[in-house]
Amino acid sequence: MPIETQMATCAEQYGKWKKMALDARTLPEVKQCLNKALFWLELQTAFVALWSVEQIRGKDPAVKRQLISAKANLSKRLADYAQKTLDEINWK
Repeated sequence: MPIETQMATCAEQYGKWKKMALDARTLPEVKQCLNKALFWLELQTAFVALWSVEQIRGKDPAVKRQLISAKANLSKRLADYAQKTLDEINWK
């Protein structure tokens, strides 16, 4: 998946969770929604940083390896988030 698509997905999810936090009626709901919104905002920021480095120094083989490693770490964070979300759904 292109990094631009990942940035757009993160922005969309952040907006969704931010709106849900603003619409929440109880403090625990607000907290849960804000945690998810901040996760997506943090992830979007990381993807923007990687995209910037890729645009500036993406031709350098050493930088390319570091970018691949960083993208793999972000993919792992997404997989962990997905697993946590599935656990929450199954728990309810």
